[in-house]
Amino acid sequence: MYVCGPTVYDHPHVGHGRFLLVFDVLRRYLEWCGNEVTYVSNVTDIDDKIINRANREGRSADDVAVEFEKAWYDAVDALGVKRPTHDPHATAYVAQMVEWVEALVAADVAYETSDGLYLSVAAVPDYGLLKNQSLDDMQAGARVEVNEEKRSPRDFALWKKVKPGEPSWPSPWGPGRPGWHTECVVMALDLLGEGFDLHGGGQDLAFPHHENERAQAVAAGKEFARRWAHNGFVVVGGEGGAVKMSKSLGNFTTLTDLLAAHDPRAYRLVVLQSHYRAPVEVTPSSLEHASATLRGLDDFARRTADLPPAPPDEAAMGAFRSAMDDDLSTPAVVALLSDLRRRANVHLDAGETDAAAPLAAAVREMAGALGLALAPGGDEGVPPEVVALVVRRDRARADRDFAAADAVRDQLVGLGWVVEDTPSGTKVHQ
Repeated sequence: MYVCGPTVYDHPHVGHGRFLLVFDVLRRYLEWCGNEVTYVSNVTDIDDKIINRANREGRSADDVAVEFEKAWYDAVDALGVKRPTHDPHATAYVAQMVEWVEALVAADVAYETSDGLYLSVAAVPDYGLLKNQSLDDMQAGARVEVNEEKRSPRDFALWKKVKPGEPSWPSPWGPGRPGWHTECVVMALDLLGEGFDLHGGGQDLAFPHHENERAQAVAAGKEFARRWAHNGFVVVGGEGGAVKMSKSLGNFTTLTDLLAAHDPRAYRLVVLQSHYRAPVEVTPSSLEHASATLRGLDDFARRTADLPPAPPDEAAMGAFRSAMDDDLSTPAVVALLSDLRRRANVHLDAGETDAAAPLAAAVREMAGALGLALAPGGDEGVPPEVVALVVRRDRARADRDFAAADAVRDQLVGLGWVVEDTPSGTKVHQ
């Protein structure tokens, strides 16, 4: 899997959190099914937005990129998202990008202008595939930056020649830096090879970014991604007036703010409750509703922690697989979890532990496959932020990330909690 990562010029917003969670759920499910997943997500550490912020604040582009990459991974870890197998940085691949552009020029599908190198989209017969439009349709009424040297308004930059005050790298065309669309195609092919299984990202990346990655590969005679997946937007506003949440519109909430105010699992549950391709509103109300659902699941996990071991209910697990295999239908899985919990509680109330145990095991198995860690060991009255740390530690232990688990343990101890490891998970008390 190749999933486009951050351009590190600002704090991650709630929309970033959605794509992180969507593809984390997909990755975890694929692994739960027995697949080995190589997950690549790049870091764009050189870009106009990074340069503009650096110039505005009187510091280097490297300094900006380092600050906000740390903010990105702090949010990734707090969300319980597994880190990528590889997180290639654009600045580490510049030499390969220069070679890539040279090859496109040699193949006569790219050309030089006074400000850079461009791909000729006329060399890509199916350009516009991801947008479901032909090149002729896109040319009509095209609203793009005017450049009289470009052969077509839709031709896009592969390499940008240096401007005053910008960082640059050497190339056959003079100093400059790669275009955004160039970095991902080069890194994806280098780390995953031709014909890799899946390319993903937010819906806003389908065009032009993903289309322009794909176009370069096609122009170079390379097989690129075999499948594509794009998650819907996080929106603000009500029915009929919803708009995308984004930095450019100035209406974003940082993930840092959200995670400071709510159990990180609540956002995962909000995401799971919506189909990944549909828009979703993230509001205090939706997060509180998810938190209430989590409290019920946590209570259920505690109630069932000491049931006799039992394999998960086969019919329930079959329904889980069917829903997930049906274009990642996580809302159906959330409904299934609720139904299983209700049925198991009915059996427990009747003293039928043998009937409840397989249903409880199915709940635990499904929640684990989704990365929705439950907190069976938490005592009543434990603050939500401490429960969140307990959940993060149990998730790290399940992922065999023992360094992260030890770090969270130290954090809990530092807050004055006694930490115990039990068969049902981490327990804390004072």
